[in-house]
Order: sequence, then C-alpha cells, then structure tokens
Amino acid sequence: MSRTLVVWCADWPVAAALSEAGLPRHLPAAVFAQNRVQAYNQAAREFGIKRGMRRRDAQSRCPEIQVLAADEARDARVFEEVLVRLEELRPGVMPLRPGLVALRSPARFYGGEAEAGAAIAECVVELGIWDVRIGIADELFTAEQAARSAGPQETYAVPADGGSTAFLRALPVHVLEDANAVSLLQRLGLTTLGGLADLPGADVKARFGAQAAWVRQVIHGEGVRPVTGRTPPPELTTEVAFEPPLDSAEAVCFSARQAAEGFVKGLATRQEVCTEVRIEVVMEDVPDSVRTWAHPRWFSSVDLIDRLHWQLAGVVAGGAVIEVRFVPEVAVSEAVHADGLWGGTNERVDRGIARVQGLLGHEAVVAPVLQGGRTPRDRQAYVPWGDRPTTLRDRGLPWPGSIPPPAPARVLAEPWPAEVCDQAGRQVLVLPRGGVSADPARYRPSAGQPWQRVASWAGPWPVTEAWWEPGGGRRVARFQLVGVDGRAWLATFDTDHWLTEASYD
Repeated sequence: MSRTLVVWCADWPVAAALSEAGLPRHLPAAVFAQNRVQAYNQAAREFGIKRGMRRRDAQSRCPEIQVLAADEARDARVFEEVLVRLEELRPGVMPLRPGLVALRSPARFYGGEAEAGAAIAECVVELGIWDVRIGIADELFTAEQAARSAGPQETYAVPADGGSTAFLRALPVHVLEDANAVSLLQRLGLTTLGGLADLPGADVKARFGAQAAWVRQVIHGEGVRPVTGRTPPPELTTEVAFEPPLDSAEAVCFSARQAAEGFVKGLATRQEVCTEVRIEVVMEDVPDSVRTWAHPRWFSSVDLIDRLHWQLAGVVAGGAVIEVRFVPEVAVSEAVHADGLWGGTNERVDRGIARVQGLLGHEAVVAPVLQGGRTPRDRQAYVPWGDRPTTLRDRGLPWPGSIPPPAPARVLAEPWPAEVCDQAGRQVLVLPRGGVSADPARYRPSAGQPWQRVASWAGPWPVTEAWWEPGGGRRVARFQLVGVDGRAWLATFDTDHWLTEASYD
C-alpha cells in the first residue's frame, strides 16, 4: 500500500506575508487578527511572543517585531507556488490548508523514504522557505502529526505495519483541533491519545465530539482518509507576441484585442470573472513594464485594452514591444458580481475612475467604507477604488463608549471649536463622575455661527481613550444637541473645551 507523505511549512501565514511584502524572513514577525497574535515565526518566538497575545504586549517584548495583517487569500495565493513546484516532482498533491499539503510518498522512485523527504525538502527550500518539515506514515492524520514532530528540513517516518498506533498513542491530547474536547480530556486526567483510544467509542463521540471520535478510530486502524490529488488549475495567462516588435501603442492595442477577448472567454468557460489583472509588457531595449490593475466589478475585453493603452502611454516612446501578457491575479465566480434586479454600476463611471488611477496612481482614488469604531470618524475608512477591504475593524463588536444610533449624516474632517453654556452663560462642564455642571441652554457649533437655544439634548457618553498611554490617555464625553432651528449636532467635551464632530440630517 502506498504510504502518505505530508509537507508542513511551519508558521506559513508569517512566511507568506513576509514573502509578499519583500521582507527578509529572519526578522521577528507576527500576523495579527483583531489586534491579537494569530501566527508568529521562530525569531518572534525567542522573544516570548505567544498566540493570542495583544499587539501592545507583543511590541513591548519585541519593539522591532514586524506587524503583519491576517489575509487568508494571500496565504493561499503564495502557497500556490509551492503546490505547482511539488506537482512537478509528484503529480496528485492534496492541499489540506495553506502551508500543509499531502501526497503519495515517492519513496520507490528516490530509493527510500528518507531520500524522498530530502528531495522534497530541497525543492521547497529552493523557493526560499527554510522551515519545511516532512512526515511519512501509513495514513494522512498520522503523517501530519509526524511532520509536526520533525525538525526543520528533516523527515520523520513512522514505521509501517502497526507503527502508527504506537506513535499516535504517545501524542498529547492537544493535537486535537477541538479546544473544548482537549480541555475536558485534561480535566479528566487523560493527557495522551492513548487514554482517549482506551475509552468506549460510543461514549467518546457523545462526550467529546465527532473529531475526537474520528481520531480514536484512526488509532484503532479505522477511519483512514485517502490522499486524493487535486486537479491542477488551468493556465489562464494569455499572451501575444509581436514579430517584428511594435513601437506604436495603437498598433499594440489593436493586435492584442483578440488576446484580450480570448482571456475573458477562457474565464467565462469556468464561470469566472477577473477582478484584478497583471499586464506584463515585454520591451526590446528598455525594462519591461509590469502593472497590476483592479476593477470594482470585473474586466471585459474593452477594459483590458483600455488598461493596456494607458500602461503603454509612457513606455512605448522608449522602445518597441515584443510581447504582452494578461495574467489573472484574482478570479472569482461570476455570480459574485452578477447584476442586481435593477442593473449594475455605470461602466462609464468605472472607466473614468480607472483612467484617473492610471494617470495619478492606484492609491489616488479611494472609496469610503464603513468599519467598526467608537467615534464617527473612526468608523470611516478609505480603500483604493476597485480593491476589496481586508483590514477593516469588525462592526459587530460592542465598541464601548460609542454613540447610539442613528449615525450622523455629516462627519467633519476637522472638529470645530464650539461653545455650550447654561442659563447663566457659564460653560457647561462634565464632572469626574460623568454628570454635568448644568443643563445645556445655548450652543454655538463654531465661532462663525450664531448662538442657538438648545431645544433638547442627550448624553453624556463618556469614554477614556488610550488610557494605557503615558499621561493617562484622553477622556471625552459626547452629547447630542438639537437647536430650536431644528439642526442636530454631535458635540464632544474634551478636558476643558467643546468640539463639534458631526451633524445630523
């Protein structure tokens, strides 16, 4: 029976983020999700960085740590290069998750399991991934645990014909992915998988869940998962060569039109559309021009030729074009971008904005999106037109100290200095316990506007921001004020003065 080989690239989210950012991999780095450590590399581990640690705690232990954002799409995209390289050595790879892949062991071809592991490790190291570990066993789960038990660039081969059972029984229970089952087993005094295997099967599933029950079956030689190779994705890159080279942008675009149509049709046959494309222009006497373009919806053949023409505007004058390639960076199901019941976006607007981006740069045109935050300004974020926001704060979190709905319609770019007085003309103050010195009676949103009598008001909503900073942070209190003229404002009392942050319709 063919044995299973598992390749594990340790700390893969960090390795993928450093690779895409072009940073050296020896730097201490960690990937953060919701301001907590999600993954970290060996250099960060030496400083005591741990999973779940807050960002400020991690930076206090290692000030030079590289802070990287979590991005599952990036992890899978960078790992595709590893899968393609492994498929050249052994077709039929089975990706388990980014950083972890299984395949049938090619031990017979290389003359032994240790030799096969060394050849595959060398192949991965050539891609710049140093911490790669190989595990070989009769079954997939056992091979994965063997890879996690191996050292960097080493191979751990579990003996065949019964060696898997002894190996698994000695493993600690924390190798289970179910945290609740691990906690319960430890409280019951069961510290290894051997103790789990000795329990009755029906009781294990009822008490510890399906995953623990399946692992128990694996230890007893049942529930084996076969290695099923993936179907390699089709080559979607479309290219067109020019012989002789062309030195006119119009001629290049005219000749590339058929290639652009074929690019779009190739995706359509798979019921996909391209939302981000890389256009590579190979030049004869000057450096090649490579640029990635994003689209708020999806690229048509006309859109591709437009982007190519804009990219060539400042290039062709210096040399002739030998070849043009269209490379899909992001391809998604066409159902994601299907038109709504009343139609889609205005294509003329999309093309005009893309033209501005081509002239001024991708970051020059941004679109506002809503994210989580305490203040109206914190809830605003701007992303480049056509990009999908990936690092927004979660709007579903509680956000203590935030104002109640409805949200203000207009948020000021810079708060206005305001004044709020009581009936006697004295400034209204917010007391240390959160009360007010007197009811607001008059209000002026800014120095250039007239005083208004306050018809109604609500608040205060006090909050202490950045209390961990030197000096104790910033303590503010927010109010909703409605004048007799019908206008409503969001006002903030900051230490000893008033500010107008936003207005309501």
